[in-house]
Amino acid sequence: MEKRLVLAIALSLLVLLSWSALAPKSQLLDNKGVIADSTQVKVPIQQGSSGNQASTLTQFVSDSISDPIKEVVKFTQDNRDIIFDPARATIIEVVFKNRLEHHLPLKIGLLSDNGNLFKQESMTKEQISFIYQDQNKRIVKKFIIPNDSYAIELEIKTQNLSPSPLSVHPQLVLGRLDLSAKNTQSRYQDILLSGKEKTMHISAGKDFATKDVKFIGLRDQYFCAILEPVDTVDSAYIKKISPQESELGILGSELSLNPGKQIGHLYHIYLGPQDLKTINSIKTEWTAIIYYGTFDFIAQLLLQLLGFFYSLVHNWGWAIIILSLAVYLLLFPLSLKQMRSMKEMQALQPKIEALRKELKDNPQRLNKEIMELYKEHKVNPLGGCLPLLLQMPIFFALYQALIRSVALRGAHFLWIKDLSSPDQLFTFKNSIPILGNQVNILPILMAIGMFVQQKISTIKTTGDAAQQQKMMSIIMPVMFGVIFYHMPSGLVLYWFVNSTLMLLYQVRMNKQK
Repeated sequence: MEKRLVLAIALSLLVLLSWSALAPKSQLLDNKGVIADSTQVKVPIQQGSSGNQASTLTQFVSDSISDPIKEVVKFTQDNRDIIFDPARATIIEVVFKNRLEHHLPLKIGLLSDNGNLFKQESMTKEQISFIYQDQNKRIVKKFIIPNDSYAIELEIKTQNLSPSPLSVHPQLVLGRLDLSAKNTQSRYQDILLSGKEKTMHISAGKDFATKDVKFIGLRDQYFCAILEPVDTVDSAYIKKISPQESELGILGSELSLNPGKQIGHLYHIYLGPQDLKTINSIKTEWTAIIYYGTFDFIAQLLLQLLGFFYSLVHNWGWAIIILSLAVYLLLFPLSLKQMRSMKEMQALQPKIEALRKELKDNPQRLNKEIMELYKEHKVNPLGGCLPLLLQMPIFFALYQALIRSVALRGAHFLWIKDLSSPDQLFTFKNSIPILGNQVNILPILMAIGMFVQQKISTIKTTGDAAQQQKMMSIIMPVMFGVIFYHMPSGLVLYWFVNSTLMLLYQVRMNKQK
């Protein structure tokens, strides 16, 4: 019974991980973290005072931006390079340096005036500005970019140079997301829309609009961009530009600017890693961008514990080992109950085999007699399943946390060069089926340990049951080895340590009479 349950859990694990990787993510949460009904926030953008705001949105986000970029401006800092398109006064991408080594493409990040050709006005160590001017208006976009922070500010000033009132439509694109299969980051991309009552984590692969937004954000696996206007924003939108590309932006109310007058808008922006401590030091509300799905609470708690252990040992590998030990000790009473239940099952096995021979032609009575035997000796055949079931939420939460943890990126431990990737002990030029072109030793060691544990904990049976158990003792380790083979080495390290502790205690119990 227990073997079948373990197999079912292994298959469920494989299906869930595949679904997590391929399915679009769409979660809507209120400010208390409760998942809300998505139909309650899908609203059309209402018309502004002049009755043309909706048409403005359609035109603004749908215009093709296909002109080739003739030149770029690289704004270099210690921790990142920001690549600008001076003609559009937009950010093409952010290149993070040092240990992070990552590109966050925005394509037309912070586009405010589609169709206007800007020129670079000035650049210093901590700011860069662009200007557009015609006979009717003058627009200045100034980016204030401190060298020691991932937070920046954008000031947009518009001046009416014409003799007539000028209509101003405050609108800003945060960026465009590449949803194509060739983009390795596409599975990790999602969008944050934060309002007064709800925080929404939704897929970028569909059109969406909502009102009363405080700030918006987009992210990939490790990094994110957040945009919060100082002024009130009427709405935010997600617009599919093509089947493989979506755009995220905000819209303000239409304004009328009198001749000779000037109006300014200020935006707070974050371009940096999805690191709780870093974002929290800038603005606590923005930490909502860090989200780990269904088991978000558990994942956040595990990362806090992991961070605490790291502060003690100053190595992420050892921190993961200590975390695994802590979880093992927490679940130890249940694990002990599991092992004792298995020993009791082994003690009853001769009687069960005798019943099977005696009642082989009466399966209904056989099952009844076996259950009576369990009841008489107070044995629960499912008693060993609870620890494994409790491990599943922890496993899934840790999987989501570690696969997105920028802290583990490039973290070394023993032969492992990056705990956020497979351990890659050896790499070959040619690929091998299933294994690829790399040998990951941790999943192999874990599978071997699991095989040994299956052997020493197997209940002795005869006939078909014995043959099934023999097959299971081979199939289960191989299956788990395949499932874990390309997972982050930090996650495999956690599971390997936990499995090793279980194996050692199983050996000790087997030695007891």
